[in-house]
Amino acid sequence: MTEPAPDDPGGSPPGSAAPPVATMTGFVRTLRAAGVAADHERAQGFLRALEHLDAGVPGDVYWAGRLTLCAGPDDLPRYDRCFHAYFGGARAVAGPAATASVHRYTASVADSAEGERDGEAAPATASRTEVLRHRDVARLTEAERAEVHRMLAMLRAGRARRRSRRYESAHRGVLDRRRTIRDALKKGEVALLRRRRHTTRPRRVVLFVDVSGSMSPYAETLLRFAHALVRSEPRATRVFSVGTRLTALTAGLRHRDPGTALDEVSRTIPDWSGGTRLGEELKEFLSRHSARGAIAVIASDGWERGDPELLRTQMARLARQAHRVLWVNPHKGYEDYQPLTGGMRAALPYLDALVAGHSLAAYEELTERLAHA
Repeated sequence: MTEPAPDDPGGSPPGSAAPPVATMTGFVRTLRAAGVAADHERAQGFLRALEHLDAGVPGDVYWAGRLTLCAGPDDLPRYDRCFHAYFGGARAVAGPAATASVHRYTASVADSAEGERDGEAAPATASRTEVLRHRDVARLTEAERAEVHRMLAMLRAGRARRRSRRYESAHRGVLDRRRTIRDALKKGEVALLRRRRHTTRPRRVVLFVDVSGSMSPYAETLLRFAHALVRSEPRATRVFSVGTRLTALTAGLRHRDPGTALDEVSRTIPDWSGGTRLGEELKEFLSRHSARGAIAVIASDGWERGDPELLRTQMARLARQAHRVLWVNPHKGYEDYQPLTGGMRAALPYLDALVAGHSLAAYEELTERLAHA
């Protein structure tokens, strides 16, 4: 294969009779214009990969480019947009392999390993990933759990916004008398009516992660979800572990690398796999901190070892302060689940929503709730 001349304006459009290398080089240039770090070396790797694949199959082109041209998780959304804009129409959606989850995640590591053991190349489809998204993380193998954790690291959690007390200049809004008078004094007349409006800011989230023994199968995954929340909105997210003690984890979760962040908070938490005294810890939190205007998220199975009446009282206090109170229970993902534990019965009247927390799909649904609370 030979590359087109430098003055080629991006290669021929897909579907023309131009050599495939011209089309693929044009795609690489589109990625660079969008901010993807697809340098010359990565472009050469992309073309070499296509020599062993079928450039007429959209799935082959998609995964070859995604694995060679993207430098990190931040490039993936840009890559997906550019791919579907450049290879639009039938080429981008041909065949059943183009599932919805292909826009977010790469193929499963477990699939690749299984294909290599059989002596054949693993198919680059998202079907295995789609299955993992809905499986209970407590029932996954180590390899499958590592894949789910990798997907959580790519999760970009949106955040509902609230009106701030600060103002900004605007074309529409309330009259800004001070600026209007100041301009009139400078110019000798009222030439323009200045206006202003309230700014907005992300609504705060306070997340409590239960690290007791009954929650141990889910604790690590919940902390990785907490890391994704902190990475998305560092200034508007606070995370605490709850068990027998209330422990602040936000600082440790600000590390960019999820593994480093988890190691940091593991050393911080003194009560791994202990009991749960959520009522006492909520009382301590409300005495020292505030959840006013925030979205309070409690991730626990509700096995309260303390006094349920104390938990009921503190949940009522939390509900009066917080904008929304969400309870994430891993067992809620099962159809026959009923909130019969003492902690759940005490908390239920004060919840805005009781949601599942057993799978990657459940965490994605939770992020949607946080984005539209």
